[in-house]
Amino acid sequence: MNLIHIVSDNRWAGIPRYALDICRHFHGVGWNVWALTRDAKAVDSLFEKEGINLFHAPLQGFSDFYSIRTLARKLKEMPEDTVVHAHGFRNVFTALAARKLSGKKNVKVVMTRHKVRRAVDSWLLKLIYRNIDSLVFVSRAARDRFLSTWHNRLMPIDPNRLYVIHNSLNIAAPEYCAPTTNRPLTAMFHGPLKAGKGLETLIDAMAMLKGKRLRLRIVGSGTPDFLDKIRRRAISRGVMDLIDWHKHTDDPLPLIRECDFGVLPSIQEEAFGLANIEYMAVGRPQVCSSNGAQPEYITDGWEGLLTPPANPAFLADNIRKLADDPELRLKMGENAFQTYSRRLSWQHFIGPLTQIYLK
Repeated sequence: MNLIHIVSDNRWAGIPRYALDICRHFHGVGWNVWALTRDAKAVDSLFEKEGINLFHAPLQGFSDFYSIRTLARKLKEMPEDTVVHAHGFRNVFTALAARKLSGKKNVKVVMTRHKVRRAVDSWLLKLIYRNIDSLVFVSRAARDRFLSTWHNRLMPIDPNRLYVIHNSLNIAAPEYCAPTTNRPLTAMFHGPLKAGKGLETLIDAMAMLKGKRLRLRIVGSGTPDFLDKIRRRAISRGVMDLIDWHKHTDDPLPLIRECDFGVLPSIQEEAFGLANIEYMAVGRPQVCSSNGAQPEYITDGWEGLLTPPANPAFLADNIRKLADDPELRLKMGENAFQTYSRRLSWQHFIGPLTQIYLK
């Protein structure tokens, strides 16, 4: 089989990571795998490291005929049993137009929807909906919001082409790792340092927890302006000396193993949080927002504690519950690991996706 992933991001983030995990898997089982990227070093270097073939195009959207021609030329070189997997409807349009231009009618076009957002009901998008072979949603929340556009109306997409597959991590067999006790109690946030991730709420919550002998580890990268903003906030709240700052790492699991629990207080609706299940994969509980897909795989009081977004007092209370109760942390961590193993492991993800590719 042949697989092409279209990755239009020019920096490393959740979607390129999702695509790389899939490409790495199928490359490992003998498929001919390519990634079409924008020639962005931050993305390409990691695909090249895994031995994934690359080719490049601008990937600028609906009017980018150069990208359509580039992909069409590649499809002409490849057999009919090729899957093109895109992320975002602009890239799907590129894939559908390239399929038509190449004359390879049996090329399958698949898309993953990574957003919690209503569908656009324009004539062009309806044309795309009718012609896409499979549309994968990373959560029920993402699917239901997308379909709400046609509430009580006929959808322009075949419901048999819609799938929900929760994200996973293409890592070695998950292994529970009990937290060590010969270090300070540590909570950890990791992810992009940008607006919408709830960092302001987290810093305000830490100000309410002074005297708890709790350290906060913040792992990630962001723009200088935003980093300066949140650091000034930490200084003004008197908690700068309680925070350890780490730059982005491609593999946060070793740092997660060194912490006691995670804190992911996103304000924006999360279609699915890879960061959430990274804590679960190594047996760490978490305090996280409840405003997206999180309740689909985290039950409040079982794998972690759910918190309404942008509520520092509520967040501080939940952090305090985990900080004050080592037995609760241990039990929730064990529950989180079991839930990941039973419902969210790589095989639970890649099995259904493979069936979609081969269907």
